[in-house]
Amino acid sequence: MISVFDLFKIGIGPSSSHTVGPMVAAHRFVALLNETVGLGRVGRIKTELFGSLAWTAKGHGTETAILLGLSGFLPAEVDPDLVEDMITAITRNGSLELGGVRAIPFTLDDDLIPNKKELMKRHSNAMRFQAFSAEGGLLTEKAYYSIGGGFVVTDEEEAAGGAGGPDLPYKFTNAVELLALCNRTGKSFAQLQRDNERATKSDTEIDATLDKIREVMFACIDRGCRQEGILPGGLKVKRRAKSIHAQLEAGKSANRRPAHEIMDWVSLYAIAVNEENAAGGRVVTAPTNGAAGIIPAVLRYAKDFCPEYSLEASRDYLLTAAAVGSLIKQNASISGAEVGCQGEVGSASAMAAGGLCALLGGTPEQVENAAEIALEHHLGMTCDPIGGLVQIPCIERNAFGANKAIVAASLSLRGDGTHRVSLDEVIETMRQTGIDMLVKYKETAQGGLAVNVADC
Repeated sequence: MISVFDLFKIGIGPSSSHTVGPMVAAHRFVALLNETVGLGRVGRIKTELFGSLAWTAKGHGTETAILLGLSGFLPAEVDPDLVEDMITAITRNGSLELGGVRAIPFTLDDDLIPNKKELMKRHSNAMRFQAFSAEGGLLTEKAYYSIGGGFVVTDEEEAAGGAGGPDLPYKFTNAVELLALCNRTGKSFAQLQRDNERATKSDTEIDATLDKIREVMFACIDRGCRQEGILPGGLKVKRRAKSIHAQLEAGKSANRRPAHEIMDWVSLYAIAVNEENAAGGRVVTAPTNGAAGIIPAVLRYAKDFCPEYSLEASRDYLLTAAAVGSLIKQNASISGAEVGCQGEVGSASAMAAGGLCALLGGTPEQVENAAEIALEHHLGMTCDPIGGLVQIPCIERNAFGANKAIVAASLSLRGDGTHRVSLDEVIETMRQTGIDMLVKYKETAQGGLAVNVADC
């Protein structure tokens, strides 16, 4: 099972594949060392980066993530406001606290190596960690793959294919199976997903964690609407959320409210989140960091503008979105490095569309239709971040993805769920399109806007 809590993870920006995943991988390697050779024997650690991790390491925060993970931090635990000082101390001192326990020498030039010539076979976003003794002998090494959305696997885990998981009451691997379960049981996507979550958690734990995820999402929107200044990285991108928010509030006070104003609010919510993500702030991976603004923006839209919204409805929204996201992840990808931005913004938009349709009272057939519409109209979208930063075009893409999700949910609710193209067919199309897509359009900053727009 792909849990709702696998798809929605609290962490920091700017990237799930390049920040959250590498931090988790580095942390796991330290835990492996502690269990096998002991941290006391380690004299040095070298990390080799492959694929888009190598090409965009600095812009996507990979270097910072590796240092934090080796220092014993996890994405959900590290304080974003303290990261800069911690990294400055490591680079200034030429050493880091391995696992937060003992200092070992570490320099970026010698110990963090971007390999831009090779690709690992299992996944392009790969990391190879090597631990050496003080005398220079190799103690152990391990490869990890950041496969999108903060998910990290090893060769052994990939080969096992998820064997040994919990016994689930409702197993589904595609939309046809999911809809058949709904028809047989009379349950919704959210109810089936919740029943599967109960295999590992109680309802109290499920609800508490869903509520925490929702509150972090909303807090990210609110903080993003208060911040101003220039985003880090050198592109000199100015934050816009605070200014847009002020304009919308001024329009309310002056009773100037054009028909398209709600679209502006939705765009604001998404932009606020992704500006926070670009600045390395606290975000929820949903299902990736590059697309982290879409699902929160649509949920906030429901809260602020839809009478159907309630606490319970917000939980069903997230559970429904997770059910849709699990179908995409199982049968295609949510990784920009694998299939381009269709796998990130497209997936998030489909998840949000399905969740909103459910929140507004849609049937399972209408929910599937909403997700299909949203994903279909992101097919072929490339991942071409200028300067390797999750800023242009990523921030605005979230605004468009959120608005597309609302349109998709609305269109599906105007019908009875019957439609010509199925969600399964669109997911398979996305997978095939990703295979055909040139590598330069897969998060490497080697094609598209990344080369046609000056990054300074």
